Amino acid sequence: MIMSTPRKLGLAVAQMGPVHLADTRETVVARLVEMMREAKGRGAEFVVFPELALTTFFPRYWISDEEANEKYFEKQMPGPATQPLFDEAKKLGVGFYLGYAELTPEGRRFNTAIMVDQTGAIIGKYRKIHLPGHSDHKPEAPFQHLEKKFFEVGDLGFRVFDTLNTKIGMALCNDRRWPETYRVMALQSAEVVVLGYNTPSWNIHWNEPMHLRTSTHLISLQANAYQNAIWVAAAAKCGSEDGHHMIGSSVIVAPTGEIVARAISEEDEVIVASADLTWCENFRNHVFNFAKHRRPEHYGLIVERTGAGDPIA
Repeated sequence: MIMSTPRKLGLAVAQMGPVHLADTRETVVARLVEMMREAKGRGAEFVVFPELALTTFFPRYWISDEEANEKYFEKQMPGPATQPLFDEAKKLGVGFYLGYAELTPEGRRFNTAIMVDQTGAIIGKYRKIHLPGHSDHKPEAPFQHLEKKFFEVGDLGFRVFDTLNTKIGMALCNDRRWPETYRVMALQSAEVVVLGYNTPSWNIHWNEPMHLRTSTHLISLQANAYQNAIWVAAAAKCGSEDGHHMIGSSVIVAPTGEIVARAISEEDEVIVASADLTWCENFRNHVFNFAKHRRPEHYGLIVERTGAGDPIA
């Protein structure tokens, strides 16, 4: 394989340990700032924080919409509690991705992530599309998974943004399990896809062995990184939040499908990689040359059907 001149991005994932019900936003933001400083000290230019990073994973609780809006949703971004993170990003010259619960001025609610450049300016927003869980109360379950109750399906699509001389796309948690997520961004020449997640260790819907929660998580990231010739950086909020355990295994995956960095704890932990973006070019010029090898005229069912149907005669 003929290699191009390396073009690298200092890429960091800032995994978070638990955020408990009693934790304040100010305390959480201080943790994020500290990890951003560590990431910068280790050569990072861009830092990936988790989904719903500012609060506990509140969709596990059956509470009223009014209580959720008051306690867990951000009415502005940045706000008084989150401004220090933006200030530190500007001071350090570091960009970042942050997941949070968004309440719009019109009263709409989304599971949202933003992309912030090295000047502290928001340059992109994503609203989660593949919402898991349920909207009804399941009192027999050990906890709830109420993303369909608290959030609307995202309305901004999968977009790619240019920052730090890199084309970066965003996703959130369950999106990472759907191949369409990555392919839509790869078709926009994404070189990196960043995402945060809060994944319960137990599946309340069926008896899924706990170890599969981590193995399917890694398989999804590795396969899609390879098949789309992209770097993938995934940040967990993990550990036991008030007795509710979530998986860790934050990772940075190369376009080869190989894990180049992986968290080893379930606490606040920073992992860093020097992401060589020319690997994206190499795979797209050869193995996954979309223009040369894709045959979209045969992929119609992907957009024509939502669920599985009968074979085509």
